[in-house]
Amino acid sequence: MANIAVVGAAGYVGLAYSVSLAAFGHRVIGVDRDPGRIWMLNDGVAPIHEPELPELLQRGLATGLLTFTTDYATAIPPAEFVFICVGTPSTETGAADTSAIVAAATAIARQSKGRTIVVNKSTMPVGSAQFVADILAEHAPSGVTFTVVSNPEFLREGSAIYDIFHPDRIVLGADDLDAAHAVGDLYNTLNAAILITQPRTAEMVKYASNAFLATKISFINEVALICDQLDADVDVVARGMGMDARITPRFLHAGLGFGGSCFPKDVRALAAMARENACDSPLLNAVLDINAGMRSHVIAKVRRRLGTLTGATIGLFGLSFKPETDDIREAPAISLIEELLAQEATVQATDPVANAHIAARFPEVRLAADAYGAAMSADAVILVTEWPAYRSLNLDRIANAMRGRLVVDGRNVLDPGKVASAGLVYEGIGRPRNEGAGTRITVLPEAEPLRAQPRPESVIDSHPLASRGD
Repeated sequence: MANIAVVGAAGYVGLAYSVSLAAFGHRVIGVDRDPGRIWMLNDGVAPIHEPELPELLQRGLATGLLTFTTDYATAIPPAEFVFICVGTPSTETGAADTSAIVAAATAIARQSKGRTIVVNKSTMPVGSAQFVADILAEHAPSGVTFTVVSNPEFLREGSAIYDIFHPDRIVLGADDLDAAHAVGDLYNTLNAAILITQPRTAEMVKYASNAFLATKISFINEVALICDQLDADVDVVARGMGMDARITPRFLHAGLGFGGSCFPKDVRALAAMARENACDSPLLNAVLDINAGMRSHVIAKVRRRLGTLTGATIGLFGLSFKPETDDIREAPAISLIEELLAQEATVQATDPVANAHIAARFPEVRLAADAYGAAMSADAVILVTEWPAYRSLNLDRIANAMRGRLVVDGRNVLDPGKVASAGLVYEGIGRPRNEGAGTRITVLPEAEPLRAQPRPESVIDSHPLASRGD
């Protein structure tokens, strides 16, 4: 059992790790500058929507292993480990805003006693371990020492708790190997692979991982745009690609693109770091451009079908950037709403958990309790976020509610044949235009998924292409 303080404990990453570390059996004090959220947390109420988080929050409070405060003087002195989990949003140049990091490190330094291991959990620019160490040294009282360990997070909103308990790997970056092992021991109940490296390399692993996943999404979306023109089916293309063990099917789902607080910000930040160090990053810039273009592509589909958006009523199904979260940061719905309103369309929308956030940002949007309300008298509807409820809509009811016929499936989760059977006009992303074409994918029952299996050594040695490493 360790004594841990988590700075930024009311945010997504900080709260997920606070409740999980307490579940591991550590004593955790979460500190955050938002008194309203701290009051809610101590009362057992989660201020964000995240599966399994409320249960772990209440369990941690009940056991006494988890508490929350706004007071650094309460949280920091008893802590052996201090996790920094504050936000690093994008600046106007795309670089990460580290002002919250500076404030957190300064407060930690002033309140620490003895030797403390500071764990950089926030997504910070490469070189931030030394950056934080310098701030700590500048503000630390006499006799107080720190070791900084980079420990990037790889959480997905909507499954953050699952990801903490089932990590693919734990990455630690430190110049002090003993400190790295001490942080690794905090996770010893997980039986996860641990990679220990230098701080700058650990920090780069985080950026490179998110940039690569974003690249896969933008790649399949660009393929979808080509499929739209060639009348090919991007879903089958992705299926065929994903059967190759070198590629895998994950993140090969065409649609409106990525959003949220990680992928857009991290790709921009990596591109900004490249510019600042005189490195070209055309691929990263293309990833962002393709992603932004998918929203305009969908608007163009609607305009082409309706002739004009002026005076049209458009229903949006889904507002959060992905299912199982209420986060609307950089959500595709934001871009769609802005463009639709700019073209003088009326927008009515719905989301299982994010309606209030959109109401605060776009008071002119009509919000409905469900998809059927959002479809009422609409000339077209767009499925924006693939919430489970939208995958199994009563399409006849949708058709009866609408004034028009157009359904744009921004996530390729609806059955085009069923949409057509309800008397509606289907538009997907990179899906064929010949509605009701029948089965689009056939996999023989005896076919096994392809796996990367080594050939016998004698075959490899004798193969004419062996020396090429194909």
